[in-house]
Amino acid sequence: MKKSKPLPQCIHIIAGKHRGRKIAVDDRPELRPSPNRVRETVFNWLQFELAGSYVLDAFAGTGAMGLETLSRGAQSALFCETHAHSVQQLRAILQEWKEPHARVLAGDVLVLEPNVRYDVIFLDPPFSQNIHQKLVHKFAQDAWLKPHGKIYLEANFPLENIELPPQYFWHKHSKAGKVYFGLIAKKDE
Repeated sequence: MKKSKPLPQCIHIIAGKHRGRKIAVDDRPELRPSPNRVRETVFNWLQFELAGSYVLDAFAGTGAMGLETLSRGAQSALFCETHAHSVQQLRAILQEWKEPHARVLAGDVLVLEPNVRYDVIFLDPPFSQNIHQKLVHKFAQDAWLKPHGKIYLEANFPLENIELPPQYFWHKHSKAGKVYFGLIAKKDE
């Protein structure tokens, strides 16, 4: 009897115009898409902030976070990813889903310079890189974020261990299984 190849793992878009569409997940140890439960919680938090928004999905991987925002009415999304196959896959999805206001940048987000201010920035780096603190300080700046913008951060350790710039705070945060996640916002002046 011949063994069949395992079917590729998929995640799906939760809500909006692309609801139910599937995204294939490569079988790579460093690729760790945000669990559905986490994405549902985060997008409940952001539900009134996505229409017309500008979004950066750094460390995009499957692109699930940015694709979900486009499905829910984001105006524009920039996906940053270093893995060539993920870049190709994201470009194919954006073309198939007819999302002309989204683009994929093949490269390291750490060398990216700001040229647009975002409403939401998604930061979900490979946990092994241990760069969460560095990322928060790079992106928690007026050059990157609009006045009421939010930064999403996902980690494998309690978020309270991350020192935020003085003018920022944890707007919301939670834990699901071994994943800690939350939104960083700027304090009202």
